Amino acid sequence: AVRGGDAELTPADIAFFREKLGDAGILAGDGDEEEFRKYNRDWMGKWEGRSRCILKPASTEEVSAVIRYANERGLAVVPQGGNTGLVGGSVPVHDEIVLSLLRMHQVENVDTRSGIVTVQGGMVLEQLDNHLAEYGFMVPLDLGAKGTCTIGGNAATNAGGLRYLRYGSLRGNILGIEAVLADGTVIDSLSALRKDNTGYGLPQLFIGSEGTLGIITRLTLLVPPRPKAVNVAFFWLPELRGCAADLRARPSQTRR
Repeated sequence: AVRGGDAELTPADIAFFREKLGDAGILAGDGDEEEFRKYNRDWMGKWEGRSRCILKPASTEEVSAVIRYANERGLAVVPQGGNTGLVGGSVPVHDEIVLSLLRMHQVENVDTRSGIVTVQGGMVLEQLDNHLAEYGFMVPLDLGAKGTCTIGGNAATNAGGLRYLRYGSLRGNILGIEAVLADGTVIDSLSALRKDNTGYGLPQLFIGSEGTLGIITRLTLLVPPRPKAVNVAFFWLPELRGCAADLRARPSQTRR
């Protein structure tokens, strides 16, 4: 692909980002090539960009500051969670700035009365699930990449997974979202209400948007009680049509 008309990164840009994020929040220049490759190469190894500036903010305010600056300068930015996508959407095409959310990995609140968790977008899915286990809850989502993917990335791609049949889509379990728009504006729609009919349902726009509308920085998520026991069963049926009929005949068992 031909590089567009985005601005070229300069030493002054690097200095600004380093001032805002500190040394721990930026990887730039002639650093470790293997470290750069972690952010430039996709999960399958099919695509690899050549970004020399990896930003790692630790708060919504830092995300907003660097995105606002990049917008004013005309610098292209690629948001990135755990970089586990299989279609190359989380890596740069050319030399775009990579904005990684991995330092935003805090669980801010677990409401045990309502079963609602407030969490930053860079929290790794498995770590969130382990944290919720201490309170008797679980994430209504399970993936093969759970040890690496982030809950913000899951929301941005509307991920499915192994628990879909029982708990439904991630879209149906997200109650609120905080996101940073391309100009640095922070959209706070972080509702913790199961029913909220005040105004537009903005969170639903960001779910599945894959970073094209904004960067998801925080979420409120409805989490179900963790089962006290888990049983695994294998069924063999001669055709898919029979499988669908069998599930319809046993709706209660498939939802236990």
